Amino acid sequence: MKKGIMGGTFDPIHLGHLVTAEEVRDYFHLDEVVFVPSARPPHKVGQVITSPEHRYLMVVLATITNPYFRVSRVELERVGPSYAVDTLRYFREFWGDESEIYFITGADAFAQISSWNNPEELFRLCTFVAATRPGYKMVSMEEKYRQKVKMIEVSALAIASSEIRRRVKKGESIKYLVPEAVENYIKKNGLYVNE
Repeated sequence: MKKGIMGGTFDPIHLGHLVTAEEVRDYFHLDEVVFVPSARPPHKVGQVITSPEHRYLMVVLATITNPYFRVSRVELERVGPSYAVDTLRYFREFWGDESEIYFITGADAFAQISSWNNPEELFRLCTFVAATRPGYKMVSMEEKYRQKVKMIEVSALAIASSEIRRRVKKGESIKYLVPEAVENYIKKNGLYVNE
């Protein structure tokens, strides 16, 4: 079995995340992609982040129509920071050694892999897929890691969660940037208006 994991803050999840997951799933012939909203991202300590439950529910709403997508609460139920290595250990044990695991991340985040918790073990647990915008050149990654990642260009990556939050705060439209169900959830719950 070939499994994908897409971790993230998803604050909020947007079409760039979904298109990336679907393109990686299709290109690498993955049996499923599991979205893993992070509870306490260590790289965002001190930043205001929407509650984990709101972010989890938005991911569920965004992925529910794709039969290849699942959503996991593994990081939401873990005490302490949300480290990718802990999540990968969990899924490696859950799926077994015979499964191929592909960890999907953005190229910008992957370029910082040497600062992640236990990067050497990460590469033993999975294959990394770094999604890039067309024309993006990754220059700041250590060579020892560059050889262990598969790159894929995804045109929808121009969308950013921070831009969506900014647009909501200013009363601007987010239609076609997030799934309609996520847009409605944000409005119903008054998310991002007072940031």
